[in-house]
Amino acid sequence: MNLSAESLIEAALLLQAEPISERRMRELCQPPLSQDKLVDVLANLKTRWQNRALQLVCTAEGWRFQLAAEAFEPLGSLHEQRTPRYSRAVMETLAIIAYQQPVTRGDIEAIRGVAVSQNIMQTLQERGWIEVIGQRDSIGKPSLWATTAAFLSDLQLGSLADLPPLTDLGALVLPDMPESPAAQEEAHDSGDTDQ
Repeated sequence: MNLSAESLIEAALLLQAEPISERRMRELCQPPLSQDKLVDVLANLKTRWQNRALQLVCTAEGWRFQLAAEAFEPLGSLHEQRTPRYSRAVMETLAIIAYQQPVTRGDIEAIRGVAVSQNIMQTLQERGWIEVIGQRDSIGKPSLWATTAAFLSDLQLGSLADLPPLTDLGALVLPDMPESPAAQEEAHDSGDTDQ
């Protein structure tokens, strides 16, 4: 059987739970597809799957099929794993990291006003939503935390710019969010502060 590039890519997307990068999709075909040809294939697949319960979407990690919002509730009972419910502390910590990144644990604790347990950070790491991206150049070299491409993908965001404004979140997450630590450092480096 001689499969078309479109059929091969469609099958790969349907079989994978994780998004597939454009580079990987091009390499599935022999010879590898050009970027222009892949754009055509993806456009055809998007059109073919339009107005169905599954939709082809581009995420921060690549392309994948996902359940359309309208189909989620009626089909949700078939899903074996329930979406985990996270505590307010976990959600507050995630929001601080998402809106203020990069941040240290100390930054998070200063904003929340309470200590951040290792379990909270571990929960977010295991979910694949946060990662260490470096260390702050200060005493103790604390780890700098930021969100991941998986966070953007799971929340169906193209970039951090697509996060809703904090005012839309209301009291759901945070009482007051100061300016980001990076912006505070810039102001400190260039401003008149006492040491």
